[in-house]
Amino acid sequence: MTREIEVGTILLEDRPAITQALELESESFSEGWGVLKTVGAPALELKVGAAGWRCFFLAGEVKATVFGSLGIENSQRAVRRILSKVREANFNCLEVTRISAGRFLGIPYSTIAGHSRHIQQAWILQGAKERRNAQTDADWARG
Repeated sequence: MTREIEVGTILLEDRPAITQALELESESFSEGWGVLKTVGAPALELKVGAAGWRCFFLAGEVKATVFGSLGIENSQRAVRRILSKVREANFNCLEVTRISAGRFLGIPYSTIAGHSRHIQQAWILQGAKERRNAQTDADWARG
């Protein structure tokens, strides 16, 4: 879990059905999530589309701020907070779109923002209940 997070990083929930069907390689990041290797958003969308699947990009930004200077540990802590929000909404993918650092009253802080994505076979984005069921099935498959 020492991977540096940067703009364009894509994290995917560990769902064997998706990773096997789309032949995606990832390295472990946090419990149940992995960072895709060598795949950016355009390449991911092409790969998903070629397999007959769909990759949805959600407009609402999801962000987290942590105190401390921008570094690997703080970046990962912020991304873990974002992933918990993405998982609560039952989406299975996150694209990091913004990383910034600043100071408030002399105290450094870092903000990471991203957009939820969702990979599925259907043409229309599944409802929350369907996404939750798929998430439960993936949790069961992982053991």
